[in-house]
Formats: sequence, C-alpha cells, structure tokens
Amino acid sequence: MRAAANGLARANLLKEFHTSFASFPGEMLDRLGAIGALSEIRRRRFSTSLKPLTRTYPWIELGRIASTKAGFSNLMKHESGVFSVDNVYRSLDRRVALRLKHSKAEGINSIYAYEDGAAYSFKEAKKYGIQCFYDLPTGYWRAARRLLQTEHEIRPEWSDTLSGFQDSDAKLSRKDEELRMADIIIVASRFTAQTLQEYPGDLAPVKIIPYGFPPVNPYKDYTDLSGNRPLKLLFVGKLTQQKGIANLLAAVEALKGQVTLTLVGGKASDDCNTLNKALAKHKWIPSLSHQEVLKLMLDHDVLVFPSLFDGFGLVITEAMAQGTPVIATERSAGPDLIQHGKNGWLVDSSSTESLRKVIEELLECPELIAKAGIEAIKTARERPWEAYEKELVATVQDRLSAVS
Repeated sequence: MRAAANGLARANLLKEFHTSFASFPGEMLDRLGAIGALSEIRRRRFSTSLKPLTRTYPWIELGRIASTKAGFSNLMKHESGVFSVDNVYRSLDRRVALRLKHSKAEGINSIYAYEDGAAYSFKEAKKYGIQCFYDLPTGYWRAARRLLQTEHEIRPEWSDTLSGFQDSDAKLSRKDEELRMADIIIVASRFTAQTLQEYPGDLAPVKIIPYGFPPVNPYKDYTDLSGNRPLKLLFVGKLTQQKGIANLLAAVEALKGQVTLTLVGGKASDDCNTLNKALAKHKWIPSLSHQEVLKLMLDHDVLVFPSLFDGFGLVITEAMAQGTPVIATERSAGPDLIQHGKNGWLVDSSSTESLRKVIEELLECPELIAKAGIEAIKTARERPWEAYEKELVATVQDRLSAVS
C-alpha cells in the first residue's frame, strides 16, 4: 500500500490518501515511535511527500493497538469488537464514502481501495461515475474455504488457528459486493488470480502485478555451510495452519538434530494446545521490527514458507533480498518468483513429505543453498519496489484513458 501511494503520488495521480493513522519523519508522533512501547507507530511511517495528501481517522485503530498491548481481547473480538480489525476497516470505508461527494466536485475520477475496506466507498463512487480500482491482496474466500476445509478434517487439532472460517455471512457478502462493483481488480500473484475463477458471476478484468523486492543485502556469508552443524531454518508469519505451520513442524520433527527452527509471528489462537506444545521445542519470537526480521533472515540458511493459502507472501521477497533462499508452495507468489532448484525451491502445499525431501536434499548438499542464495539476490535486484510502482501507475493510466 505504501508503494502504491508513493507511485501514484509521483505520477501526479494521487489527490487524497486516506488511512487510519500515519506518521511522517521528523514529526512528534514519529519521534514517539522510537520508544519501545510505541514502536507500532513507526510501522505507519510514510514518505513526507504524502503528508499534504493524507487524511487520517486514528481513534479506532489506536484503540485496537492499545487493546492488543493491554490484552483486552473482548474489545477486539472478531467482527463485533469495537476495536476489531473489521471495525477499523468499516469505519475508514464509511469515512471515505462520505468524502466522495466533495471529492468528485474537486475533480477526482477514481478510487483505489483494498479488500474489506471498499464496500461503502465503492457504492458511493458508483453514484458519481467514479472508477473503482480494487486491490485483492489475498485469494478469494470461496477458494480459501474449499482448499482449507480439508485441513479441518485431517487436522482438527489445528482448527482453532484457521480464523477465516469465523467470517460471518454478512462479511463474506460484502467481499462479493466489493468484487462485483470493481472496474478493475489488481492482484499480486497468479495464484490469487486463479482463485477468482470461483467467483459466481462475471468480474472486471484482473491485472497481476507482483510486489517488489526490498534493497538487497550483498553481505550474506555462506562459508559456514557444512555438515558440521544443523541447518538453520526460519519461519516468519502468523502461526496458523493456513500458513502450513503443522506441515513445517512435522517435517522438522522428522529431522531431529539435523535442523534448528526459529519461528517469528503471533499465535492465531491461544487455545491450540498442539501449537503451544510445539513452540516449546523451538525458538519462538512473537514479534520483531521489520529491520530485526531482515537481520534474522540474514542469519539463517533457509526461509520456509509452506503456506496453504496466501495471496503473495512478502517474506519471500524479503528473504531473497537478504540472500536467504526460500522453500515455498504453489499457493503463494512462489511460482511467480522462484525457479525450483535455481533461486529457491517449490514444494506441494499441504505435503509434509514434499517439504521434508527438499530439506533433506539441502542437508546432503549444503552448497545448493549458497548457489540459490546468490541467484535469489540477482532476482531481487531485477525487481525493486519501483518496478511495482511503475506497473501499477501504468495500469491506472491505461484504465482511465480507456474510459475517458
């Protein structure tokens, strides 16, 4: 989203930028973000060039963050909590909808919005002939339910981590309504585009624009790769079976003593005893800053991303830019970014055996890690975030030219 805003602003296409709250370098709010307990603020840091265009509606989001820190789970209850993520999105969406009448009078001819935050604003946009650009960052919900239902059946002990099945009919209906009203749909992977085939109706054109890579780190050291120490594996993401965490843990268990596993990410549920027991066997870090995550990637041999349903997987690009090759599944941006055996490895989703075999291959031939890591850096250099921005801007311009 930050890259989208920057790219549109640089192309003089952005009139207003609406978000929950934002900080800008040098401001008092941003300086407060340097305090450990308030570090969340820095996650909302944007380029100073966006400041004159930015409108914020911070209170519900700030309440959500404060409730998270204080452990007030009832206030963040899925969909219904006053400080739930859903309420943050709905509130922002309503605010933008109210603004659109004035925006149209000021010459705005299009709106760019994201899943779960577009229903009200798109409906209002249609009244004024405003073009609706819809960004779908993850796969379509009907496909998710079909593909993940098997996990409920074969791994019921992990069901508490599959929160997507908790969505109400009203929320799912809003998702469909957003898609129906979109004039163009933008996705970041072929996998996400494929899931939209399960939408029960006609859709606007779908444009695939993969995300960019962060700046590469050329200082990855591969000299200590050998059979004299365990292979250092890293997982970064929410600890849920949607991310394939059960498959990863099972594969590591089968390779006892030959690998170490570090997991970075929050638990999707505190009630999953299977997950809680597994975390006690490995190094678990609930949260890290972005820079700390990148450093951890640099210090590990391989990032494992065994997702069963993911619209992209930004950690793939982040790890590759550090020279840390990635094992990913076909239900992510893996096939868009990784050439199997060259700059990383692709495994079958939901297959512990497929994942274990690749790890065993790397244990037998650790030199493959260095080769893939070097190629991963080459791949990252070829597609910086600026490439994503340019392709997004071109897509917006082409659409607006077509309807003008």
